[in-house]
Amino acid sequence: MKTLTRALLGATALTGAAALASAQETTLTIATVNNGDMIRMQGLADDFTAQHPDIALEWVTLEENVLRQRVTQDIATSGGQFDIMTIGTYEVPIWANQDWLVALEGMPEDWNQEDFLPAIADGLSVDGTLYAAPFYGESSMVMYRTDLMEAAGLEMPEAPSWDFIKEAAAAMTDKEAEVYGICLRGKAGWGENMAFLTAMANSYGARWFDENWQPQFDSEAWAAALNDYLELLNNYGPPGAANNGFNENLALFQQGKCGMWIDATVAASFVTNPSDSTVADSVGFALAPDNGLGKRGNWLWAWSLAIPAGTDDEAAAKEFIAWATGQGYTELVAENEGWANVPPGTRTSLYENEEYLAAAPFAEMTLESINAADPTSPTVDPVPYTGVQFVAIPEFQGIGTAVGQQFSAALAGQMSAEQALQSAQQLTTREMTRAGYIE
Repeated sequence: MKTLTRALLGATALTGAAALASAQETTLTIATVNNGDMIRMQGLADDFTAQHPDIALEWVTLEENVLRQRVTQDIATSGGQFDIMTIGTYEVPIWANQDWLVALEGMPEDWNQEDFLPAIADGLSVDGTLYAAPFYGESSMVMYRTDLMEAAGLEMPEAPSWDFIKEAAAAMTDKEAEVYGICLRGKAGWGENMAFLTAMANSYGARWFDENWQPQFDSEAWAAALNDYLELLNNYGPPGAANNGFNENLALFQQGKCGMWIDATVAASFVTNPSDSTVADSVGFALAPDNGLGKRGNWLWAWSLAIPAGTDDEAAAKEFIAWATGQGYTELVAENEGWANVPPGTRTSLYENEEYLAAAPFAEMTLESINAADPTSPTVDPVPYTGVQFVAIPEFQGIGTAVGQQFSAALAGQMSAEQALQSAQQLTTREMTRAGYIE
């Protein structure tokens, strides 16, 4: 009897210990985008779990458009699937005003929030309170093959015009050798082709809405921008450009198939990394093009980590965010991957770091591009909205994607530019009327 009692007590003790261990371990589910910097973070996350053995990490890694849909649906319905979400400069202020995000208050002192670049932090804040931590920040710029530019007898200006881009794209194209003068986003999505096209259109004097929220796709400026975009890709772009987003164009550039690529500054470390890029030793950088109207075709963005309101693991989530967006993580990447590969565009101290500046030939151009983008005055003519490559209203996510589908269809040859613009004007007018912006 005593033996049985001791056995039962022992079993109870073991069960209790297991339950206690289970209760002490927290699992954070993190939704993130399948970009190179995020993949690298997952590979280095053992450093975090070694420091926090009571916190386990579960990753949900998604293509950009799918990520946007999943996290938006989850947070709008209080689904509770995720403890940490990777979201951008568009979502943060809108969701914070809906009380959907946890304010990043009470963070560790050594996280040093004051070190974040003002241009990046301001877009992630509401009334001075930060609601998401920037993992990396970006603008957009021209990345180009210096060898092909030289062979074409051209010299890339530091601040090129769209006319020069057209000339260079024609001169560098050699379709028999599968070298295309220019690669641009064609995949439909408000954060894919419309990020590029909206920024490009800004430099042409176009805008999404006038000061009374009337859509402007019937303007000459939008027609000029879209026609030039289609001409560039149809004449000098790779086959199937309507299916190419950031990752697809990155792969093409790394394989030596793009003479120029106008896209996110964050790509610079990937196109200059000899481990990934066949053209790493012949890449140059320039500011995004302009059209002589005072606005360049560059955007402003940060992929950031945020905590949805209602999570049961807020404290653990803040611990992870402090690790992933802190200066210690930057040093961890530098130690493992080299300074050129640290997440760019978030901290002032990075652009004062001589080791980084020496290792990253794109650093100064990145910072200049970020500081040149002005979300409060993104267009030549006045507008009632903020945002450079997006319009900071809740309805834009749906409208932007729908418009992007029209422009992608035009690129695929399924409709003319005129038809795509007419369709964009009609659907945007309909949705803005439904939402009450216009009568």
